[in-house]
Amino acid sequence: MTFQDLNLNTPLLNALEDLKFDTPTPIQEQAFSSIMSGKDVVGIAQTGTGKTFAYMLPILRMLKYSEQKNPRVLILVPTRELVVQVREEIEKLTAYMNTRVTGIYGGTNINTQHSDLLQGLDIIVATPGRLYDLILRRAVQMKSIQKLVIDEVDVMLDLGFRFQINNIIELLPQNRQNIMFSATMTEAVEEIIDISFKQPIKISVAISGTPLDNIEQRGYKIANFHTKVNFLKDLLKDKETYTKVLIFVAYKRLADRLFQSLAEEFPEECTVIHSNKTQNYRLRSIKQFGEGFCRVLVATDVMARGLDIENVSHVINFDTPEYPENYMHRIGRTGRAEKEGISFLLSTEKEQDNLEKIENLMNMQVPQYELPENIEISTVLIPEEQPKIFEINNPNKRGDEDAPGPAFHDKSEKNSKENLGGSYRREIAKKYKKPQTRGDKGANRRHKK
Repeated sequence: MTFQDLNLNTPLLNALEDLKFDTPTPIQEQAFSSIMSGKDVVGIAQTGTGKTFAYMLPILRMLKYSEQKNPRVLILVPTRELVVQVREEIEKLTAYMNTRVTGIYGGTNINTQHSDLLQGLDIIVATPGRLYDLILRRAVQMKSIQKLVIDEVDVMLDLGFRFQINNIIELLPQNRQNIMFSATMTEAVEEIIDISFKQPIKISVAISGTPLDNIEQRGYKIANFHTKVNFLKDLLKDKETYTKVLIFVAYKRLADRLFQSLAEEFPEECTVIHSNKTQNYRLRSIKQFGEGFCRVLVATDVMARGLDIENVSHVINFDTPEYPENYMHRIGRTGRAEKEGISFLLSTEKEQDNLEKIENLMNMQVPQYELPENIEISTVLIPEEQPKIFEINNPNKRGDEDAPGPAFHDKSEKNSKENLGGSYRREIAKKYKKPQTRGDKGANRRHKK
């Protein structure tokens, strides 16, 4: 089947021709008629199979020209970078259409976005947090939304957006079409489907958690951080093979530490991205990596979801992620658009349980390889790897903050009196008399008697 066989109009076919796309992917082919039917749709497909076009092609096919100001299509995504990417993909598809689209995300001036929304829009691509802030400002009305698309909802829940998602959904019209696409399906996601979707059509191109066949996986058991760095430096010396390498780490601090180590060996070839970086820095890093100015990008999992960077030759999991779904999204950055890709998984002894979870999710084992003999095995541990020392009877050790302080003690029998409430106050008033006040005219008279 080609795109010519789908019920697409001329503007969309011309845009696809400019992009040199001829054949739809399986998820694009199967989702088109289901979404065109107007029913709720839930799609499961591996990362890198074209899910964005799978929901945008039928939506744009049904979207008619209108001059109304309130948006008609809402697309929720978890990260700022994904907002930018999805908006750019929509702009490519609407090159021959008069469609107004904008991206809404945090880290930029909210007043500028407020002004853009007041101009009138057809499609909003947004992160839940910033969109909810703008809804509270009354910058945008949700009453005209006809189609809601939730992309990578499990990540939004992990990032703590459940409150905003639930409130946004409550503000939408009841008579709307709900569309959800993801590479994995969790219990929290199914809960949202049960509550908000009406008998959805489920499209499953692959079982949730199934990796792409064109991604070769390699596993290495490596003792510690510095030994992993030595291994990476040895790999990256081969610049002809490792042309565009995406390295994932668990934490921002580790990302900075790894970037500094690699930048010493490969200056001006590495860049880094995580949530503590400014929005401009993050977008610039993605652009430099995507366009080939830097061949190594160190990133936390903020980069793992949905971003489409062409021709990533290798994905290296510097650590073994605690959640196996994150591993699926990480390795999905390579082997996109049916191209070959290679993934490395570096595991310490403490990360073996995480490795087992990943293998159980994929229903396959990651092939293990021996570490090359020329790699120096380091014995130096970084602070995060050093064992924690629990001292006994340390006077400077911080105790339980909720425990009673030194001023707390049992009262002596003399001071342990029962609170008798009002009756006690009356007895005291009889004993010591009522105080004389200017407001009590009879007070002085009673005392004179």
